[in-house]
Amino acid sequence: MIYDEAYEIFRKSSKTFYYASKLFPKRVRDDVALLYAFVRTIDDLVDVPEPKVDDFYRAWELTLRALEGERTGIWYIDAFADLSRRRGFEVEHIEAFMSSMEMDLYIREYQTFEELLRYIYGSAEVIGVFMAKIMGLSEDSYESAMKLGRAYQFINMVRDIGEDLKLGRVYMPKEDLERFGVECFCSSPEFREFIRFQVRRFFKMIRDAEHGYRYIPKRYLIPIKTASDLYKWAAKKIYRAPELVLRSGVKPSRLRSISYGLLNAVIIWI
Repeated sequence: MIYDEAYEIFRKSSKTFYYASKLFPKRVRDDVALLYAFVRTIDDLVDVPEPKVDDFYRAWELTLRALEGERTGIWYIDAFADLSRRRGFEVEHIEAFMSSMEMDLYIREYQTFEELLRYIYGSAEVIGVFMAKIMGLSEDSYESAMKLGRAYQFINMVRDIGEDLKLGRVYMPKEDLERFGVECFCSSPEFREFIRFQVRRFFKMIRDAEHGYRYIPKRYLIPIKTASDLYKWAAKKIYRAPELVLRSGVKPSRLRSISYGLLNAVIIWI
């Protein structure tokens, strides 16, 4: 029942991760679904036109109580607390995640890239560590896992510029917008060059993160590499046509996700 609800949230909310995660062994896949259900549900409290501020702080309080062993009666919180204990998640990482979600309540724009990285740490890099712990990887892998989370989150932000504008939020650093002379989020030579700069920044991030593949067993590397390849596919589309970020998000089809997964299975196991 809990897993059914977790998978339903997962399926509806993330094409890239949902299809890629199907390549994990069931034991890992189930835990990934629980993790995703928790972070997505919390994110949905703050990442909406009218954030549910009281509900968010209540969920934060209940999460901390659940981590101490209390049953809250809220399935996604209790399931995440159980998962945290089983997999050894650090409370400070969970607090970092909630702190970044809190930033979405009060921060509408970021002045510098360094400021944005502070948000990405809690919203994505710690999720990379959670994933490494779910897969049972060594601590040596954590730095690369955080870098991979950073890269995924960053290209998500580039891809979803148009959607975030509807929420009155701009993740792209103001210093970069000024540097490229971008005066509006609209089709212009300055905007296109700005987006291409961000896509090149993403490719640098993910190349750096992929050095950590050496820590991942083959049976787990297939879905991880597939997710990375799907993000790189989206990034290339955006690089060719930067205005895509102003419209609906560039997201892979089910067929593309499956074909990338099969290709990686062949490449990795040969």
